[in-house]
Amino acid sequence: MAKDPVCGMDVEEKKAAATSNYKGQTYYFCAKACRIAFDKTPEKYLAKKG
Repeated sequence: MAKDPVCGMDVEEKKAAATSNYKGQTYYFCAKACRIAFDKTPEKYLAKKG
């Protein structure tokens, strides 16, 4: 399971609604809207992880 970096929802990689690659890492999303938000400002969402 992966965690959607935008909403925090657990996402099964094979069933993810969308994916995005950023700095060599693949991120998985529960919905296309989360991917769109992430693609606009990925650092905003990655900073929350720490």
